[in-house]
Amino acid sequence: MKVEINLAAREEKFIVRNLLELCQYDYTEFTSRNIGDHGLFDYPYLDHYWTEEKRFPFLIRVEQKLAGFVLVQKLDEEPATYSMVEFFILRKYRQQGLGQVVAHHIFDMFPGRWRVRQDVENEAAQAFWRKVVRRYTDNRYRESRD
Repeated sequence: MKVEINLAAREEKFIVRNLLELCQYDYTEFTSRNIGDHGLFDYPYLDHYWTEEKRFPFLIRVEQKLAGFVLVQKLDEEPATYSMVEFFILRKYRQQGLGQVVAHHIFDMFPGRWRVRQDVENEAAQAFWRKVVRRYTDNRYRESRD
């Protein structure tokens, strides 16, 4: 499986926006968020990923086909701390190890501390991230509830 993880160019913002709609649709199972009057969820911070130097949008491709996206933000904390703001893999690519490959690659790109959050109700995401972070850190991580 040939995986590409690339920064999304400004002209690819519409691709990230479209994938965000699918991502937010998936989240409706766990959140109380409603779709807007125009049939879209909208994402108020998307433009910031191309205007703020501490935000990083990535597109994921498998065999040159879109497979997901990742949004990363560097937080104003010392030591260097990053947040996995959004992480989305299309359903057809899940349960194949792609998410772990992508997460580990992103962690490698931004050495430092990480915050990876999930909705309390999203037990599948919690299990995924526990497994991914445990493997990446050799079980050296701290879990907390906000």
